[in-house]
Amino acid sequence: MKLLRYGPAGAERPGLLDDVGRIRDLSAIIPDISGKSLSRAGLNALRRLDPAALPLVADAVRLGPCVAGVGNFIAVGLNYADHARESGLPIPDEPVLFNKAPSSIAGPNDPILIPPGSSKLDWEVEIAMVIGETAYDIPESDAPDVIAGYCVCHDVSERSFQNERGGQWTKGKSSPGFGPLGPWLVTADEIADVQDLALRLDVNGARMQAGSTATMIFGLHFLVSYVSRFMRLEPGDVITTGTPPGVGMGQRPPRYLKAGDSVELGIAGLGTQRQQVLAHG
Repeated sequence: MKLLRYGPAGAERPGLLDDVGRIRDLSAIIPDISGKSLSRAGLNALRRLDPAALPLVADAVRLGPCVAGVGNFIAVGLNYADHARESGLPIPDEPVLFNKAPSSIAGPNDPILIPPGSSKLDWEVEIAMVIGETAYDIPESDAPDVIAGYCVCHDVSERSFQNERGGQWTKGKSSPGFGPLGPWLVTADEIADVQDLALRLDVNGARMQAGSTATMIFGLHFLVSYVSRFMRLEPGDVITTGTPPGVGMGQRPPRYLKAGDSVELGIAGLGTQRQQVLAHG
């Protein structure tokens, strides 16, 4: 299934994509794409529905972030060896974890607002996992049972905040709009091999990133197990898992986003995001 949320920001309704790519309304069935709806039992109940019997939604509707009620928004840094090298950093022995503020989450096509004081606004296409079951200190073999599905995440980053302002990377990762999720949450059963998906990102029509989840240092199932050693994961939590090479910081000379730029990014089987970069205020 491809689950989604649509409508004005802050008032999104749950929906799903039918077999011909039309949005069907789920608001009479579930309150949102969150909590119990993401559990194995909740997803199985949705699978039993006949999409053709659900109300049809207009094509021009805004898409919101594909999951609601995110408590933990965890990110993994330097998870592709070639990206670590372009960043001038050693390949990590263990996953590098940091937080993105849940308030950074946005719809897949919402504009990126340049935050006040920004000078090095960067792009990162990533695959994210959405948790469907409570998980604490689980083995890697149990990870597939707690993943509700996967989605595209744009880990928008402000490098001067991240690298030049002291402390942790969270500073450069958490401004409003720095976490577009979607267009939809694709349930795990629709992905033949999640460790063999192509990722891409274009800026103003020029290809900047092209990679594959096959080249991750730490695989997706391992990451769920690893994160669960340090915190209890809850339904709706998001883990975004790192980016392949080609970020602006790694260009020679470095290149950063500016007002008027357009970004398009996507992952095979998970859909596409499109964003315009706008000046703050």
